Amino acid sequence: MSNEDERQARTRGLAFTAKSQLMTTDDVTRAVRRMAHEIVERNHDVVSLSIIGLQTGGRVPASALASILAEISGQPVSAGMLDVSFYRDDLSRNPLVTSSATNIDHDLTDRTVVLVDDVLFTGRTIRAALNALSDWGRPRAVQLAVLVDRGHRELPIRPDYVGKNLPTSPDEAIVATLEGVWIGTREPS
Repeated sequence: MSNEDERQARTRGLAFTAKSQLMTTDDVTRAVRRMAHEIVERNHDVVSLSIIGLQTGGRVPASALASILAEISGQPVSAGMLDVSFYRDDLSRNPLVTSSATNIDHDLTDRTVVLVDDVLFTGRTIRAALNALSDWGRPRAVQLAVLVDRGHRELPIRPDYVGKNLPTSPDEAIVATLEGVWIGTREPS
């Protein structure tokens, strides 16, 4: 894992310790390319798409998806980043450590938004993202793309595009980047 991966893994005062690598760089590249093709098949008009990555884990996969979509379609694809820190429902239990900037330079009204994140777990981050999106317009539809779906949903949220389904125990942790996917544990840093 690179230093950037390790930095992103250290969220909410916990350090990630990798036990094993589940997907290589090539595996992740193939999964992202497959998801891009699925997005094009489902949404023929890529001009009306907005690829929105969730800060910070969805930032890099969203950029990769937008690039591949533009390559496939031959047309530019609108993209942006969304910070959901202030929309989370667990701020009282897990105080905000850091937040990142939202960067959406276009109105989302009447567009199909593809939210992109690295790992889908309980669904609470996606719930927060749906609330945050309303500040940027009223999308025609919202779809969800994740590199890894690890199960354990607490809310009725289901991804539309999945790089890999990886059933885990609630005690395990997953770090998913374009360089690979690792399973491990989170311990106080």
